[in-house]
Amino acid sequence: MTPVTVVTPNPAVDLTYRVDRQRIGRTVRVREVLRRAGGKGLNVARVLHTLGVEVLAVQPLGGGAGAWVAGELAAQGIRTDSVPVEGETRSTVTVVDDVEHPTVLTEPGPVLDAGTWAALCERVRIRCAAGGVLVVSGSLPPGAGAGQVAGLVAAGHEAGARVVVDVSGPGLLAAAAAGADLLTPNAEEAREATGAADLEAAVHRLLGAGARGVVVSRGTAGLLAVDGQGRCEHPAVPGVAGNPTGAGDAATAGIAAAWARQAPPEVALRWAAVLGAAAVLRPSAGEVDPADLPALAARLPGLPAPLQPFSLPVP
Repeated sequence: MTPVTVVTPNPAVDLTYRVDRQRIGRTVRVREVLRRAGGKGLNVARVLHTLGVEVLAVQPLGGGAGAWVAGELAAQGIRTDSVPVEGETRSTVTVVDDVEHPTVLTEPGPVLDAGTWAALCERVRIRCAAGGVLVVSGSLPPGAGAGQVAGLVAAGHEAGARVVVDVSGPGLLAAAAAGADLLTPNAEEAREATGAADLEAAVHRLLGAGARGVVVSRGTAGLLAVDGQGRCEHPAVPGVAGNPTGAGDAATAGIAAAWARQAPPEVALRWAAVLGAAAVLRPSAGEVDPADLPALAARLPGLPAPLQPFSLPVP
């Protein structure tokens, strides 16, 4: 069995266009094109694989684009268990310059029928390790609702895994109601899903709905973690600039890696902060350079330098 299983309900072919300056309504020359197997869950899986954490990526794939995603993951050495679907796996386009916040264009993806959702849940039951970690991350395909998210959470718990969920909208509330062990939204997603006016109220609504813990990414304000034992804040790594598109995915990967290695909560937050910063330095989402980690960790106040945040052995 695999220590971390990652489900991406709505994977994509991710295209990143780097330009000199984004200009709406104008012809813009693309300086650089990066093409990756994407979706938030696959970003998480790629970061975990880079760190040497044993990971299995589970996702629905269809059409020529789906075949390309499967081949790309295989070429990177990431283990997969894909469910075939009718329709074409979607694409996303991220436009990045050195001035504006990235612009992201996302296709909706194919509709998944009941049989496909049942197959995804069954893969989770079979593949998740007792005592391991299940991550459910990313957007949901058209027509998916609370029942599908709750089914994935339940399948992970039936397998004996701890379940981390990073989805948005009603799916986030559904994951909370299903008793997810941890939700990892950003601040905007938490407020939007709950309808709360402020972040503190949003977090407590998610906990009140049934989530066992919540870690919120707040950009340069750092991480907010709240569970039944209390709350704590962890600072962001200062002085980091670049492409923030995949920072939240890398932070989720840091928490999953810490859980898989039985690390304490404070270490999980430290890894999340350092990996989120490392992702900002990279040109596209879903990647980090391990060589960046010690120097980034050394910038955090009160932490020893150099810090080797991934030195714990896998049990």
